[in-house]
Amino acid sequence: MYDRKKSKLISPLKRTLVGFLAVSKQIRDGSDILLYMRTGKTFLYRVRRGAVFHTHKGFLKMDRIIGHSFGSYLRSSTGYLFTALQPRPIDYALHLPRIGQIVYPPNMGLIAVYTGLRPGYVVVEGGTGSGALTIFLASLVQPDGKVYTYEVRPDVQAVAQRNVRRAGIPEETVVFKLADITKGIEERDVDLVVLDIPNPWDAIPHAYEALTPGGFFACVLPTINQVERCVEQLRNAGFVAVEAVECLVRTYDVKPGATRPRTRMIGHSAYLVFARKAGVGVVEAS
Repeated sequence: MYDRKKSKLISPLKRTLVGFLAVSKQIRDGSDILLYMRTGKTFLYRVRRGAVFHTHKGFLKMDRIIGHSFGSYLRSSTGYLFTALQPRPIDYALHLPRIGQIVYPPNMGLIAVYTGLRPGYVVVEGGTGSGALTIFLASLVQPDGKVYTYEVRPDVQAVAQRNVRRAGIPEETVVFKLADITKGIEERDVDLVVLDIPNPWDAIPHAYEALTPGGFFACVLPTINQVERCVEQLRNAGFVAVEAVECLVRTYDVKPGATRPRTRMIGHSAYLVFARKAGVGVVEAS
């Protein structure tokens, strides 16, 4: 069981090393790069000495890239210019292998804003899936925070573990638990419980027990019927500030004199439900 008071902070030296690696500006042997095309298409690739990356726009020799800065233009064998960018956590979430649906960036952003997610948070996640949300959560709570992520399927958990390692998340930041979160949560004094499971209402009583007073609850749901049942259970369990939201993102094609919304957009990805733990005592303040 996690005890915040007994937890060990990362040493100043280790924190310095983690920060240095996170903001490194130079491409090294073993670095991940995001190859950006003018069309907006991207490739996530790990640089290795002697390797050659082949695309429909020609090939790139990795030996020629090592030692140069992120942000450099890379000219392929056909003369096409790629841009070598440093991957963000969300780039790993979108490019790495997945099993089933993932939580998409707009919804991740809302989770962070509505819950005040920041370094040092202790987070319990229900439904690891492919690890996309795990990567995002861990990237924000490090170096002193922790993510405990529950998953019932060992094959799915194995995919998530590989993805989280590939994203460069420090091993001590994420604890993978092969367990059913609807049967109980071991951790206590938790800042945030976030659920991405079909039956979150079965885990809500355990979330209430795990959260610190005033702690945050978030849930990702695909259907409105699930939202209704989840909100009802949250209110019955003693949560306050319960609200359900949906995020729609509209992108634009921008050209002089011809700017307009893109014809295609994702009309619905998920509903989000947020709440906070209350009911831990009454103070006579009059």
